[in-house]
Amino acid sequence: MSTLIALIVAAVTFGTVLMYGTLGEILTEKSGNLNLGVEGIMYMGGAFGLAGAFYYEKAAGAAASGPVAIVIAILCAIAAGMAASAIYSFITITLRANQNVTGLALSIFGTGIGQFVGEYMRVSEGGYVALGNGLKDAFNATVFPQALINIPVLGRILFSHTVFFYLAIVLAIVMHLFLKRTRWGLYLTAVGESPSTADAAGINVTKYKYLATVIGGGISAIGGMVYIMTTAGCVWNHEGLAGVGWLAVALVIFCMWRPLNAIWGSVIFGAMMIMYLRVLIPFIPTELYKILPYIVTVIVLIITSMRNSRDKQPPASLGLNYFREER
Repeated sequence: MSTLIALIVAAVTFGTVLMYGTLGEILTEKSGNLNLGVEGIMYMGGAFGLAGAFYYEKAAGAAASGPVAIVIAILCAIAAGMAASAIYSFITITLRANQNVTGLALSIFGTGIGQFVGEYMRVSEGGYVALGNGLKDAFNATVFPQALINIPVLGRILFSHTVFFYLAIVLAIVMHLFLKRTRWGLYLTAVGESPSTADAAGINVTKYKYLATVIGGGISAIGGMVYIMTTAGCVWNHEGLAGVGWLAVALVIFCMWRPLNAIWGSVIFGAMMIMYLRVLIPFIPTELYKILPYIVTVIVLIITSMRNSRDKQPPASLGLNYFREER
């Protein structure tokens, strides 16, 4: 039982990173934009989030506050992700360039920018870049009292996580309500399904595409920051982020473009990604563990494609540029 609980807790820790990346990409794809640059966006979020907290601590010294550092890291990550997504939006929405090519270019560009910022900090500081123990504890602290955590079995599973996990759950619920219960969410869904019809109905297609893509990029970037500040121990580690963005894109398909599904889907993917560290089977190579999420995604994609249920399919205009002149 203790092994199972430890696996679930570790899965939630890694799954939180994926949840932000997935939620941001779901919002982006709901507008019809397929942003394959999530990998680069999360790199930038990790690097700039750490930089914001690091230089805040350096300026404030012993007076540095944990909550303030968390807010600064989140804002820096969001700003980096939104800036990268704004570039993607301008190229694909205004200039109408191919979304797949632009997304791949953004992935390379963002990865390079993130690694440059991380290495620049390391070289300029003359060693590895890390936060002090006080801020490390703040980023990794739980939000519930120890009495709840000590509850047998359920205590650690439900109450022992960082604030980022619970914020991600709130974000998923808010996004679900936004898409299903608000006029603006329905407009966004209409833009993703049929931009020409939405345009004819008076909906500003360009505005909704820009806002969804830029805000979605900011949300995805938080995932990179969360990885650096929790899993990587507030130390810059560019190798640990490799592949996380692509996994988030795969998780969008697994979740069938539904924000609430991202909550349990990210935990499942997190468990599959760290299972080789917790559940060792001698005759199964660790590489096989690591490809499990992608295998599961392909199986889910095949099953959903065989069904004629429209609500389990991607937005109809996903990956297609909208040319108003062809309406």
